Amino acid sequence: MRYGGSQYGTLGLVQLSRFSDLALRALMRLAAADGRGDRMTAGGIAESVNASTSHVAKTVSRLVELGLVESRRGRGGGLAITEAGRQASVGRLLRELEGPGEVVQCEGPAPCPLAGNCSLRRALAEAREAFFAALDPLTVSGIVHTPTRQVLLSLGPAP
Repeated sequence: MRYGGSQYGTLGLVQLSRFSDLALRALMRLAAADGRGDRMTAGGIAESVNASTSHVAKTVSRLVELGLVESRRGRGGGLAITEAGRQASVGRLLRELEGPGEVVQCEGPAPCPLAGNCSLRRALAEAREAFFAALDPLTVSGIVHTPTRQVLLSLGPAP
């Protein structure tokens, strides 16, 4: 996650990394196509979610590593969401994709002068975890339903 920043760290609007955003959109698009038994390509997903094919391919590669997407080559090949992908918790997935980063950077090239005596760092870490925890009950299949599914199916080329 990224946040608006200052020289001491970053605070402001919560914003997922582009990588996590694309991963969620790719999974949602694949889940919608899965309902019809369709497979997609990285290029097809990229076109439907307004992203570059190279970024989507990199993102999908990570989703394959996590066992959330299956990739097949050749005739009848393409990308499909797995059962693990359909049932994946959005909060847990984002924790995995975003990594253990902190909301504020207390150390580094411009260390915060309050770093040794400040409780803000822990409070912000707890807020970050609360954000993920709020998303834990949501699954990919749960967030892809009518009318969302219909919109996803109308995006870009047919799989």
